[in-house]
Amino acid sequence: MNSSRNGAHPAPVQRSVRLVEIGNEQEGQRIDNFLLATLKGVPRSHVYRLLRRGEVRVNKGRIKPVYRLRKGDVVRIPPVRLAPERTQPSSLSAAMRALLEASVLYEDDWLLVLNKPGGLAVHGGSTIRLGLIEALRLWRPDIPRLELVHRLDRETSGCLLLAKDRRTLRALQEQLQQDLHAGGMEKRYLALLQGAWTSGERLVELPLVKNRLAGGERLVSVSSQGRRAVSRFLPKRLYRTRDGLEASLMEVILHTGRMHQIRVHAAALGHPVAGDAKYGDPDFNRRLKRLGLKRLFLHAARLVFRHPASGDRLAVEAPLDEVLQGVLDVLAC
Repeated sequence: MNSSRNGAHPAPVQRSVRLVEIGNEQEGQRIDNFLLATLKGVPRSHVYRLLRRGEVRVNKGRIKPVYRLRKGDVVRIPPVRLAPERTQPSSLSAAMRALLEASVLYEDDWLLVLNKPGGLAVHGGSTIRLGLIEALRLWRPDIPRLELVHRLDRETSGCLLLAKDRRTLRALQEQLQQDLHAGGMEKRYLALLQGAWTSGERLVELPLVKNRLAGGERLVSVSSQGRRAVSRFLPKRLYRTRDGLEASLMEVILHTGRMHQIRVHAAALGHPVAGDAKYGDPDFNRRLKRLGLKRLFLHAARLVFRHPASGDRLAVEAPLDEVLQGVLDVLAC
C-alpha cells in the first residue's frame, strides 16, 4: 500500500531534474529567492543546503545564493520532496486590512513604502500562516507583481520598501547593494541600547559572518573572516531612571546591509539593543519589559533613495509606534 499511517498522504516528490530557462520576469532575481518561490513547501534550510552542495546549477556551474539571474540562464533544479501546500486565507480580517491601510507611508505607480508593524513577519513560513507580503497581495490584488525590495526582521518595525514591477525592483536593489558613499540607499534606524553611550558619534567597522546552528537557527558574529560591515552610531538621548537603569537612544546609519548588522555591532560594543533575545542582556531586557517593552527596540526610521522612474531623491520617514514611543516616555519621567 502507498498510503501512510493514519490516512495521511505522503509529501509529493519532484522525481526528475528540471531545467528552467530564465526570462524577463526573473532577470535580476537572486537565485535563492527564485528557488524559494519555485519550490514552494521546501524548507528554507533545505534550499540553501542544495545551493551549498552544488546540486542547483546555473549554466552547468555552481553558484552562490547571492547570484543574480540573467535572461537566458538555464537553472538546474534537482529532485526534491515537496511539502503539501498549505491553504492560504482567501480574505483578510478587518483588523489586518485596517493595519495595512494605516501603515502606508508613500505610494505611486512604481513603489510602495510601509511602516511595518513590529512582530509581523514579512513572509509566511512553517509556523506563520500569513506574512506581510501575502497579506498585501490579498489586500491589493490590483498589484500582481508586488515584491519586497528588502526585508526587516520580524520584530523590527519601520520603513519597508516594495516594488510594483520587476524593472523597479532591480533598480532599487542595485541602490541597496551599493555602499552609502557610492550612491547607495540611505537607511537610518532608531535603536535603544543598554547602558550610557559616552563616546559620541562612532563609525563601527567590524566584519560579520553568518553561522547556522544544528537546529537551523542563524546567528551572526564578528569575525576577521566575515564580510565587510559598516555602521555609524549617533547618540540622540541618554536616559537614567531613579533605580539606576541606563539606556541610550541612538540613530544608526547603515553603510552596508548585513544580516543582524546593527544588533551584532551594538552587542560587540557592549551596548546591545534593548529587547534583543538573541544578542542582548536578559536582565536588562527583563527590566525594560516591566516598563512596557515586549519586543526588540529597533526601528527603520528613514529611507532615502533615487526614484527609479524620475531619478529624483525621495526621502520617507516612519514614526515610532505607540509601544516604542511609550517606553521612551516612561524612561524620560
